[in-house]
Amino acid sequence: MTVWKTSMRNFLAHKGRMALSAVAVLLSVAFVCGTLVFTDTMNTTFDKLFAATSADVTVSPKKAKADDVPENGKPESLPASVLAEVAKADGVKEAEGGVSSAAVTVVDRHNENMGSETGAPTIAGNWTRNDLRSMEITSGHAPRGPTEIMVDADTAKKHHLKIGDELRTIAATGDITGKISGIATFKVTNPGAAIVYLDTTTAQRALLGAPDVFSHLSVTAEPGVSDARLKQNVARALDGSAAYKIQTQDEAAAENKDSMGSFLDVMKYAMLGFAGIAFLVGIFLIVNTFSMLVAQRTREIGLMRAIGSSREQVNRSVLLEAVLLGVFGSVLGVGAGIGLAVGLMKVMGAVGMELSTEDLTIAWTTPVVGLALGIIVTVLAAYIPARRAGKVSPMAALRDAGTPADAKSGWVRAGLGLVVTGAGAAALWATTRVDEASDGSGLLGLGVLLTLVGFIVIGPLLAGVVVRALSAVLLRFFGPVGRLAERNALRNPRRTGATGAALMIGLALVACLSVVGSSMVASATDELDKSVGADFIVESANGQLIVPQAAEALASAPGIEHLTHYKVLGAKLTGPDGKASDEHVTAADPTYAQDVRREVLSGDLDKAYGKDAMSVGEEYATAHHVEVGDTITVAFKGGDTAKLRVAAITSDETALDQGAMYLNTSTAQRYVPADRMPQNMIMFAKAKDGQEDAAYAALKSSVADYPQYKVRNQADFKENLKDQIGQLLNVVYGLLALAIIVAVLGVVNTLALSVVERTREIGLMRAIGLSRRQLRRMIRLESVVIALFGALLGLGLGMGWGTSAQKLLALEGLGVLDIPWPTIITVFVASAFVGLFAALVPAFRAGRMNVLNAIAADG
Repeated sequence: MTVWKTSMRNFLAHKGRMALSAVAVLLSVAFVCGTLVFTDTMNTTFDKLFAATSADVTVSPKKAKADDVPENGKPESLPASVLAEVAKADGVKEAEGGVSSAAVTVVDRHNENMGSETGAPTIAGNWTRNDLRSMEITSGHAPRGPTEIMVDADTAKKHHLKIGDELRTIAATGDITGKISGIATFKVTNPGAAIVYLDTTTAQRALLGAPDVFSHLSVTAEPGVSDARLKQNVARALDGSAAYKIQTQDEAAAENKDSMGSFLDVMKYAMLGFAGIAFLVGIFLIVNTFSMLVAQRTREIGLMRAIGSSREQVNRSVLLEAVLLGVFGSVLGVGAGIGLAVGLMKVMGAVGMELSTEDLTIAWTTPVVGLALGIIVTVLAAYIPARRAGKVSPMAALRDAGTPADAKSGWVRAGLGLVVTGAGAAALWATTRVDEASDGSGLLGLGVLLTLVGFIVIGPLLAGVVVRALSAVLLRFFGPVGRLAERNALRNPRRTGATGAALMIGLALVACLSVVGSSMVASATDELDKSVGADFIVESANGQLIVPQAAEALASAPGIEHLTHYKVLGAKLTGPDGKASDEHVTAADPTYAQDVRREVLSGDLDKAYGKDAMSVGEEYATAHHVEVGDTITVAFKGGDTAKLRVAAITSDETALDQGAMYLNTSTAQRYVPADRMPQNMIMFAKAKDGQEDAAYAALKSSVADYPQYKVRNQADFKENLKDQIGQLLNVVYGLLALAIIVAVLGVVNTLALSVVERTREIGLMRAIGLSRRQLRRMIRLESVVIALFGALLGLGLGMGWGTSAQKLLALEGLGVLDIPWPTIITVFVASAFVGLFAALVPAFRAGRMNVLNAIAADG
C-alpha cells in the first residue's frame, strides 16, 4: 500500500511532466483503435450489403467470380432456359433471371462520368423482385422499355439528377441512352457504387450481348424451406450440372466478402503498421521522461532507501507510475480512436465511399487491444529507468541530484551498436549481389531492421560527434549563447541520442520512400525515352478496358500513321519440356514492335507477328528450355488450342511489358471467337510526320464522348506517372506524420524536463547577467541542434535504405537511382523549424523563472 501511495503522490506531483508522454500514448492507441473500428465498420457495411443483395439461392455460371471483370466486356452467362428448370425444383417459391455487369460506364448529358472517384464500381443490371431486399423505389418507376433507366438515390443526389434527365450507358456492345424513369433508395448503406437499372430485354442485349441469357438466377424459398435444402433441390433439378455454381445466401455473401477481403486487409495492416511506428517513437519519449524524472529524484530516492525502502519497492513505485500513465493515456486513446474512426468515415464520404455511423462497429476486442498495447508498451519503456531507480544507494541522499553516467556501460553499448550497425550494413550491401529481387527482399528487411537498431544503440556516441559538427557550423555564430546550447545538448549524450532517434525513425522512412518513389519515376521516364516509340498512349483512368466503339472512334482520327491494338488473353501454355502453366499472352498489331522497342536475345521479333508464331520472354524460355524454332501448345481461354512456333526470345531487362509473350492479333482471332476476344487494355498511336499536334487534338476529340479514356503524349504520360506516385507518397507521408508528431512531443518533453533539471543553473546564469532573451535563444538553439541531429541521422539512414531498395527494383527493370535532393534538403531545413517550434513553451517557461527562487531550488 505504501508503494501505491508513493506512486500516486509522485504521479500527481509530476502530472505536468507526464502530460506529453500521455499524449504520445494517446495518439498511438487512438491510431490503433481508430484503424480497428474503421475497418470493422467497413466489414459490417459490406456484410450487410452482401447479405441484403443475395437471394436465398443464387445460380450462376461456374466460371463467374464475384470480383471478376470480363476481358471481353461481357460477364459470363447462362441460358435463359435454365430458369424454367430451376423454377420447377421443390421448395422454390420464385425464380427470376438477373443481369449484372460492372464493365460499364454511365455518363450524364454533360458527359460527366457517374462513377465513384474511390474506385467503387459502376454496376448496370435489370430490376428484379430480388432487388427489393436491399432497395425500394422512392420516386418514379422501374424502366419499362429501352429508353428508360433507373438510378440509385445516392448517385442521383451526388450528381444532381432528377426524373427525366438523360443518361448514357457505355457497354461493350454499344451505347444505350435513356431518360431517368425512377430513383431507388438503398435500405442498407451503399459504400459508393453507382447503380443503374435497365429493363430486362435491354440489359440482356446490351450487357450480355444476347437476348436469351442471364448472368445469374435468384431463387426464393418457400416458407419453411432452408437455404441449404433449397440448394440441394435446385442442384437436383439441374442434374448436378458442373456448368453452374449454386450458392446459398451465406455462401454468396461470403464470396463477395472474400473479394473485398484483400483490399480491407491491406488497408488495415498498413495503418496498423504506421501505428506501430508511432508506438516505437513513443517508447523513446517515455524512456526519456522516466529517465529524467528518476535522475531528478535521485536524492529523494536515496532518502527512501535510507529509511528502509528496498530496491524492489523503488522499482515497483516507478513501474506503477508507468502503469498509471499507460492507463490514463490508453483510456483517452480508445475514446479518441473511436472519434478518429468517425472522422475517417466522414473523409471517405467526402470522396465518394459512403459509410454510415449507424454501422459503427466497436468490437469488445478493440478497447482491450488498445488498453493492453498502451499499458504494456508504457511499462516496458519505463522498465530500464525503473531498474536504474532501484539501484540508487542510500548515500545518494547526500549528493547533488543526478547520477553519474556509467562510462563502462557506455563503451559496451557503443561497441554492441557498431557491431549491429555493421551487420545491417552488410545485409544491405548483400542486396546488391543477388540475381532475383525476391531473393533480396529478406536481406533488405534484415538490413533495415539491424541498421535502425544499431543507430538507436549508438545514438549517444553519434550525438557527441554529430552535435559537435552541427554546432561548429551553426551555433558558433551565436557566440557564448551558442556554446552554452552546444554544451547542454552534449551534457547527456544518451538523452540527446534517444530524443534524436525518435525523430530519426520517421524521417528515415520519409527519406527511404522519397528515394524509392523518385527512382521509380526516373526509371520509368528513362524506360519510356528508350523504349516507347509511339507518340500517343490511350488508356482508362481507372483500369477499364477500351470498348470497341471507342477503339473505332480512335481509328477514324485523321493524321494517324498507325493505331496499335493491344489485348491480353489468358492461356495455358505447354512448352517443349511438356510442362503446362497458366500464362497471359499479348495479342497486338505488328506495329507494336515500333511502339515499344524490346531487346531481342535471339530470333526476329517481326516474325513473331507472322502466322501461327509468337515470342516468349527470357524467364519463360529458361524455365521451359525454349529455343527459337520450338513449338508451344497454346490453349486459349474461351477458345481453341493452337500450335505456335517461337520466332523470338525477348529480354526481361525492362520495366515495360516484362516477360510479355507476343503474337499477332489475327493469330489470336483464328483461335478465339469474336464474342470471347478481349477488349483492348491499352492502345498506341503514331502521328504522321509533321502532324503531331493535329493528331493529338484529333485523338482527344475522337474519344470526347468517352470520358473514361485519356489520350496522352509521352510528356503527359510521364507527368501522370509522377502524379500517381506522388499521391501515393503523400498518403504515406500523412500517415508517417503521426510518428513525427510524437517525436516532436519527445523534443518538447526533453527540453521541458531539462529546464526543470537545470533550474538552479538557469537561476545562476540569470544572476550573473544572462538576459531572458539570451536564455530563450539558448534553449531554442539546443532544440534546433537536437532536431537537426535526428534529421541528419534519419535522412542518411533513409537514403541508404532507399538506395538498397532501388538496387532490387533494378532487377525488375527500374534501373535509375535518383536521390530527390530538393525533398531531402527541404526536410532537413524543416527539421530546424520543428526544433524552434518544440522549444517555444520550454523557452518561455525558462524565461519567466524567478531568479532568486531558481537559485534556491534543489535541482
